[in-house]
Amino acid sequence: MMPWVTVEPSGVRFEVREGESVAEAAWRQGYVWPTKCWGQADCMSCFTKIVDGELSAVPAGTEELDAMRLKMVARVRGPMVRLACRLTVKKDGLVLHKQGVRVPEDVPNSNQAITG
Repeated sequence: MMPWVTVEPSGVRFEVREGESVAEAAWRQGYVWPTKCWGQADCMSCFTKIVDGELSAVPAGTEELDAMRLKMVARVRGPMVRLACRLTVKKDGLVLHKQGVRVPEDVPNSNQAITG
């Protein structure tokens, strides 16, 4: 069973495969997750803040920490700030805060049953 991630304030909820980043999982399932570099840990646009379930996240690796230290403005960085393109999940319960995450209009709402 794959872990679920919830993203506020939009309330979207989706599954994340083992070894898959949160951003990759969102994109795979048709969600819009803000980015400019599409998972290269370069643009810092995908950054998110963990608001609950910190122990559900795999700790940040050296590449992610170095990228944030070198490319992210200091006022944005913090202990609960992560790059969604590097953030992986080991169990249910992770709640993130990220503005701009949404379901495209042509994709059913994640809270609705998908039929067809």
